[in-house]
Amino acid sequence: MPQRVSIDAIPQMRDAVFDLIASYSRSKRHCRYADVRIEVSEGKVAVAENGMDKFSGEDYGFAFGIRVLGGESVVSPGYFGGIVGAADLPEIGERLKEGLDHAYERAVANASAKEGSRSRFSGLGNALYDMSLAPVEVRQDTTDARYEIDPRTVPLEEAGKYVREVSQRVQGLDPGVAFNYVSAYTMLERQLFVSSEGANIDQTWAFSQGTCFVVAQGKDGHQELYDYSGHQRGWEIITRGVEEEFIQLPHLMDFSLELARDTVALAACKPLKATDDEVVVVTDPHYNALLCHEVVGHPTELDRALKFETGYAGRSWFLRDVKENQLGKRVGSDLVTAFSDPTMDGFGHYMYDDEGTPARRVYHFDKGIFGGFSNSRQTAAIMGLEPNGHYKATDASLVPLIRMSNTAFAPGDRDPHDIIREVEKGYYVVGHRIPSIAESRENFRITAMKVYEIRNGEIGEMFRDGGLMSDTRDYFLNVDAVGNDFRLFAIPNCGKGQPMQTKRMSNGGPTMRSRARLTGV
Repeated sequence: MPQRVSIDAIPQMRDAVFDLIASYSRSKRHCRYADVRIEVSEGKVAVAENGMDKFSGEDYGFAFGIRVLGGESVVSPGYFGGIVGAADLPEIGERLKEGLDHAYERAVANASAKEGSRSRFSGLGNALYDMSLAPVEVRQDTTDARYEIDPRTVPLEEAGKYVREVSQRVQGLDPGVAFNYVSAYTMLERQLFVSSEGANIDQTWAFSQGTCFVVAQGKDGHQELYDYSGHQRGWEIITRGVEEEFIQLPHLMDFSLELARDTVALAACKPLKATDDEVVVVTDPHYNALLCHEVVGHPTELDRALKFETGYAGRSWFLRDVKENQLGKRVGSDLVTAFSDPTMDGFGHYMYDDEGTPARRVYHFDKGIFGGFSNSRQTAAIMGLEPNGHYKATDASLVPLIRMSNTAFAPGDRDPHDIIREVEKGYYVVGHRIPSIAESRENFRITAMKVYEIRNGEIGEMFRDGGLMSDTRDYFLNVDAVGNDFRLFAIPNCGKGQPMQTKRMSNGGPTMRSRARLTGV
């Protein structure tokens, strides 16, 4: 019996699964729709701490997820998911059939309960709407991963040796380095999506990511920084880095040493003093990655805006309700444009989401005017919109959620150095750290790795433990300069949902100038 299912098993089951879904939807009374996702992943991971081996191993996953829409006079969904192993491969057809039956029975039961509630609660019951999916172009397609070094071919000994050497170099960089953690993983993930509408899509992705966490001791206490280096490529990202138009990262050794130098330097700095009044601030692309993530990406996910997750994660000030919202209204200066685009290269890249919708760019802000949300077929149907392909799950066994993809501020045309030179008195905010965001994302407090004073157009003293705080709309309305240095950064750990799903994506933007209050001591 094989120990694992290779990603190469996906094309072998493709036709059989497609036939199963097509015949199943026709065989069940009041079955309106069905889809199946099957996912296999294979990878390697290695971890070192303080110059010593911590852990290394091979990662593997095999899972499936099923959705069925059914009901006689009222339509409701039913879901079923499972994590399986190599022993299940010979019976995968039967496992899927059992899962379809479970999902169908749940859909019919949900529809019956919904119809009963409509009858019992005449006014309130009308709020229970039919589950419908906005139409999309049905595709049959195959997309391949991009890599030079196949993640499956990387010897564990080589991966472990590399991260150990990185950790040793970081540990020996300076006596002030008190602790360091370095990890690297590389993996291939392949997903098959088929639906009763005729979709039949086979997608493969490569992911490689490095992580570095450093603690440095200074005379007034310790300082800690962590950051991620990653892209949708093979192991070469870890050992060689990446030099592309929007993604420029050194190999993990240089990446980690640079982070360690910053940590040591910050441990010797004075803390930033908070301000009661707004000051001029210039934010670098790395800081803007988290800013865009928190106050553009999350509140423009339409399930959040429609209050599907209010009790757990909050709402969105962009859509209080269908009458009170920001659609078509000014939320920033003419210089502020922001978008989500899965078709771009980055951690959030894909060509089809988890319901087979072709991915496309959606503009959230267009020259300061609010344009719209990332959506799913369900939420697009509710709002009368066209689906834009942002329905994704961390694992095939989980129900997808609306997630941002490559979400960023669009570039401007200014030289970032000129943006700083024009500042008589202000601050240059570099690198993101920790967010604290309002329930509806209408204001934010995000700390930075480093904050520099700007005097007469020159960058001066560096401070630690500081950041920015502002009302979101005010901050965007005050943007008066946007650089041409657009960059994307890997965000590997965005959490959403209950149970929690952690998703990879890219966020970023260019250098920007605005006004905000400083946080600090």
